[in-house]
Order: sequence, then C-alpha cells, then structure tokens
Amino acid sequence: MRKDKYKINYCLFLLVMPVLMHCASTQKKQEEPFALKEKKEVVAGDLQTQRYVPQLINKTVGLVANHTAILGRTHLIDSLISLGINVKVVFSPEHGFRGRADAGEKISNQIDDETGLPIISLYGDNKKPTVNQLQGIDILVFDIQDVGARFYTYISTLHYVMEAAAENNIPLIVLDRPNPNGHYVDGPLLNLKYGSFVGIHPVPIVHGLTIGEYALMINGENWLANGLKCDLTVVKCENYSHADFVQLKISPSPNLPNMNAIYLYPSLCLFEGTEISVGRGTAAPFQQFGHPELIGYNHSFIPSSTYGAKNPKLKGQKCFGKKINLAWETDSTAIPNQINLHYILDCYRSFPNKSKFFNSFFNLLAGNSSLKQQIQAAKSESEIRASWQNDLEQYKEKRKKYLLYEDFE
Repeated sequence: MRKDKYKINYCLFLLVMPVLMHCASTQKKQEEPFALKEKKEVVAGDLQTQRYVPQLINKTVGLVANHTAILGRTHLIDSLISLGINVKVVFSPEHGFRGRADAGEKISNQIDDETGLPIISLYGDNKKPTVNQLQGIDILVFDIQDVGARFYTYISTLHYVMEAAAENNIPLIVLDRPNPNGHYVDGPLLNLKYGSFVGIHPVPIVHGLTIGEYALMINGENWLANGLKCDLTVVKCENYSHADFVQLKISPSPNLPNMNAIYLYPSLCLFEGTEISVGRGTAAPFQQFGHPELIGYNHSFIPSSTYGAKNPKLKGQKCFGKKINLAWETDSTAIPNQINLHYILDCYRSFPNKSKFFNSFFNLLAGNSSLKQQIQAAKSESEIRASWQNDLEQYKEKRKKYLLYEDFE
C-alpha cells in the first residue's frame, strides 16, 4: 500500500511539476532584481525529475546540497521527502546547508530545523564523507550551484564526495546546473605544488565547465585517489549552451549577492590573497576593492559586521579604492570574457608599502608563485597573460572531451 501511495505521488509530481516550475520561474523573474530576460528558459538538472527520481525509489539516499538546490520555490530535500524518497542524511559544503555562514567559517554538524535530518558539514576538518557517515546509504545525489572559478570550493567538495562514493561503491547522481561564468576559459593552470581546498586540480582559474562536466573531468582525468572511478550519472540541463549568459536566480553564497559580483569574482578574488578588502562587510561585496592606504582613488567604503561577513578584513576602517558596475543588464558586452588583471596591477602600483601587499594565501589562489613574482616585477598584463597561454590552450583541448553542451567557440 505504501509503495502504491508513493507511485501515485510521483506520477502526480511529474504531471504538475512543469506547470509549477513555469509559474514559480515567472514569479521569481519579477522578484529578483538581477534576473535578465533570456532567449530561452534553461531547465536545470534537478527539474529533470523523470530522469533521476525513479533511481531513488526504495533506496536510502544521501543528499549533498545547500540553499541553491531549489525546484521552483521548494528545496530539493522537501520535494524528495514529499515523494516518499528515504533521505537519510544531508552533506553540506562551505557556507552551510542554508548558505548563511561566512567564507572560511567552520561549520559544525547539526540537525536541520525544517526536516529533522542530520546535516554533516564537509567544510572544516571533515571535507570528505567518512565510512561511518555513509553507512547504509545506497545512492548519493549532488545538487549545488557553482560559479565556474577554481577557488570556489564547491568543486573541491565535489571531488571528495566522488572519492568517498568510489571508495564505498556508492553511485553518485550529479544534478547539473548552468555555469554563469561558463562562456570563457582563462587564467594560469594550478601547479599541484600549490594544491589546496581552494585549488585541487590542474585547471585554470576560470575552467569553463558546468558542475556536471567538471565531475566527468575528475573521473576522466583519474584525479581521484588510487586511480578510483566514481559510478557517476550526470543529469543534464535543458536549453543550455556555454555561449549563453545565464543569470542565477539564487545567490550561490552570502558574498556573491548578484550577477555583478558573480561576474567580477574570478578577477577580484585574487585580492583575498592581499591586504586589500573586496568589500566584504558592505552592501557590495566583490564589486569594489579598497584599503586605507591606497593612493589615487576617490571611492571609499567602511567594512562592518554584516550577514555573511561577521569579521571582515579592515573592519571599521575607511578604505579608498574603486567600485565596479559592469552594467550587464543593458549591455551584454560588459560581461567579462577574461580575467581582468588591471585591478590588481593598478592597486599594487598604488600601494605604498609593497612588501606588505601580499599575504600567504595569494599563491594558493593563483595556483602558482609566478603571478605574484610577475606583479612584483611590474610585468604588463599582456606579458602575464602570454605566460599562461600554452598551458591554457592544452587545457582547452582537454576540456572538449567532457563538454555536454554547445561550446562558446
């Protein structure tokens, strides 16, 4: 009787979901200030319910997700539970399951208030699901919105989830999502000598892959420990192309509140490896940069304790710098198609005490020691870019093997 009930629920779900999704999507576009009118509606992998829900029936499921795992206006976990799917545990990445924690903040295991399910943090000391945490799990489902930059840690979480799944013979379903920075590839490749949780694979800063394509590359390039292969299924998006400028309807983390920040993130995140603030603790994080000692800049801001930035860099100090508005809503040519090095080069030239400009985090973000040395040596942007072109071209060829969607070139 119970199985029949779930089958009925599932059939009803498949019938009504397209209508609900259309209504919710239309309403969201009106609500969100940065939702651009698209030529076609991109349908993320989690909405392709007919392609993965049947695989979850009568299985014990582990869900790897955060606040971005939304089907219309409902969280994936609530949708699965309403269908009678036996979700046993939730694994959450940096910023936590509900996406409220600061960058770098240690997240503790907890119980989800809304479902009563245990939430296991995969950020901090425990980055990889353990054997005990996977006990009794038949299948894992991964649904997290990435932004396409090597140092955005959700892809590192993906790596460790795939590795744990392979070690424990558990299949993994990745529900794919569009990459808002998937329309280009740029930056130096990571030297594994500088591997860390903010850069775990030999890819450029902007890798140009969706989270599903990235999972295929991890498997295909044998990046998992001991040559393991994950039993991987990727549920593709519909109507997506790497040539499209897809606008996210949900902020992927507290300090990327809008598309302006998301587009600027690959360029401005390098400042996290310096004494310069990127506007954490203000209303425009990753849309400005500054420091009390910067010379020649008129714009100013004062970081304070805010949502997603409890103790921001240069808290309470008046910072002078630059605010950047890409005006992408009215001019698509303003959307970056490469990393902008002018910001950091100009800032370094204007910083009085150059010996204190960089911190120990910079080489991990850059993925090498060369970029820091090039900036210190006053190399031009064209000289710096030329130094990574050969590696970048080789990566682009490798990337083609894992593409699931039409490319941008």
